[in-house]
Amino acid sequence: MLQDEIKKAVEVMRQGGVILYPTDTVWGIGCDATNPEAVKRVYEIKRRDDSKALICLVDSDARLSRYVRNVADVTWDMIEMAEKPLTIIFDQAVGLAPNLLAEDGSVGMRITKEEFSKELCFRFQKPIVSTSANISGEPTAQTFDEISDDIKNAVDYVVRYNRQCKEKHKPSSIIKIDANGKFQIIRE
Repeated sequence: MLQDEIKKAVEVMRQGGVILYPTDTVWGIGCDATNPEAVKRVYEIKRRDDSKALICLVDSDARLSRYVRNVADVTWDMIEMAEKPLTIIFDQAVGLAPNLLAEDGSVGMRITKEEFSKELCFRFQKPIVSTSANISGEPTAQTFDEISDDIKNAVDYVVRYNRQCKEKHKPSSIIKIDANGKFQIIRE
């Protein structure tokens, strides 16, 4: 079942579609992070201003390095030592949809370690948008059952895997790191 769900989700994203999927934190609305039209749809589904950047998931250090310039050495230590999911905002993103990035060209990226999202990122071979499955300004849905029908009906594919999980999850911690290794905690 896991492989079938990953195959279907990858197929939808390769065609420019938007998915609803479980991540290492809360359920996410996702798409190909290099496709501006797909990213635009995510903003529309969330009813979110596109001046607010979206987070991306990747499966490995190597993939992260392909989409960010000048990763400070301390970054790898922070990722390795993190006890919970850690999103890092990097100054210079490359190769991603321009409407995904913050106005200053930065991007939030996270290397996922959760089974489904990691395999999904690996099979897709590109960063995947991962933004909470809620309308902007509304509380974050912590389980599949808490996701509104508006969101479920707006995406092109809803992953079946892990819908029954009732464990409450929280968004990731977020830090911003510049190329010199100076960091700032955005969300604990």
